[in-house]
Amino acid sequence: MKDMYPKNGRVILHVDMNSFYASVEMSYDVSLKGKPLAIAGNVEERRGIIVTCSYEARKFGVKTTMPIWQAKKLCPQLVIQKPNFERYRKASLAIFDVLRQYTEMVEPVSIDEGYLDISECAELGSPLDIANSIQERIFNTMDLPCSIGVAPNKFLAKTASDMKKPMGITVLRKRDIPEKLWPLQVGEMHGIGDKTSEKLQTIGIMTIRDLAHANDSQLKQLLGINGIRLKDRANGIDPRVVDPEAIFEHKSIGNSTTLPHDSANQKELIGVLEKLSGKVAVRLRNKRLLGQKIGVTIRYKDRRTITRSRTVTNPVFEKKDILDEAIDLFMKNWNGEGIRLLGVTAYDVIEKESAFKQLDIFSFQEDAEKEPLYDAMEHLQNKYGENIIKKGLPLKKRSIGTDTSFSKDFFEQSRRNDPSFDKE
Repeated sequence: MKDMYPKNGRVILHVDMNSFYASVEMSYDVSLKGKPLAIAGNVEERRGIIVTCSYEARKFGVKTTMPIWQAKKLCPQLVIQKPNFERYRKASLAIFDVLRQYTEMVEPVSIDEGYLDISECAELGSPLDIANSIQERIFNTMDLPCSIGVAPNKFLAKTASDMKKPMGITVLRKRDIPEKLWPLQVGEMHGIGDKTSEKLQTIGIMTIRDLAHANDSQLKQLLGINGIRLKDRANGIDPRVVDPEAIFEHKSIGNSTTLPHDSANQKELIGVLEKLSGKVAVRLRNKRLLGQKIGVTIRYKDRRTITRSRTVTNPVFEKKDILDEAIDLFMKNWNGEGIRLLGVTAYDVIEKESAFKQLDIFSFQEDAEKEPLYDAMEHLQNKYGENIIKKGLPLKKRSIGTDTSFSKDFFEQSRRNDPSFDKE
């Protein structure tokens, strides 16, 4: 059996649950099986956004982030339910308990997907035997379907799991890349969104094959170091290891500055917060990360230092959103004395691709419309300096208008509440 495992390489599985929220609801209520089902944050017809939907609903053209009124127009018989996060959390814990029975090398990346390194699991059977066993156990014990990718690294495993849904198992080897991956449009590659795809097309990169053979200098000029990373992925190169602790890391991105003189001038101090928030926003944007918590650090002239933070309703990466929180925290905690140092930090950062945003139809449309503006402003500021153009600050914060959060840290909560969560 060891002959089916590489001597110097790895075997990685990517387990991706199919229509997870909808599938969990169907497992609790069998009367929903076979029906077009959608989970939405707000079931009021003109305010709700589809979070996920069953494959029966997708046949009618219903998609994630689609407003409910539009989904109903496409599928009048659509069944709509509010999300039940406690139910989904319990299902997720049970799924990862199953995965850890195969190997300790399990890395959850979200509530419904994770990687396994089974390189040392030859005694359990071939990689396909293990993938089939996992799929069958999860389906037979929890009535939940999943797709599994089998590959030598994370990128190829993730790509493979997307190739056949629902209930698919796909093997993707490096030698398969020219035939299975390169002919696809570059926008279909994992890690490339619409905006990056559009940028790549400006230099003639239309397919993944084009990206795999692209000029390094051109890519770096267009996308920075991420361009080189994407080219590596297009060639099947991905050195990332499966890290069981990665889901629990609390990363942060922050900037602070010591003022040239102790200041108690409110206008001057808010100006400093604005610059710091801008720097944090640029670093988040460059790393494609979002902050789930914003904090400020205040050091007074006598060196007394306080740090205050709060969790935001939606993960943020725009300067305006970071600054709104920073100013509010600062004004509520500053005692009016002279300040020597100020800092702004985004905590609990997560990858942009894995973040759900709490959206109703109005905020979704507004965000989508502003995205090209943000890009244009960033381009001008990078080229001519940050003072070339600025956004006006609102008089007060706008509330989102729905209480449902799609950015809950299920795994960290589970670890706090259940001491056995890490144990096999």
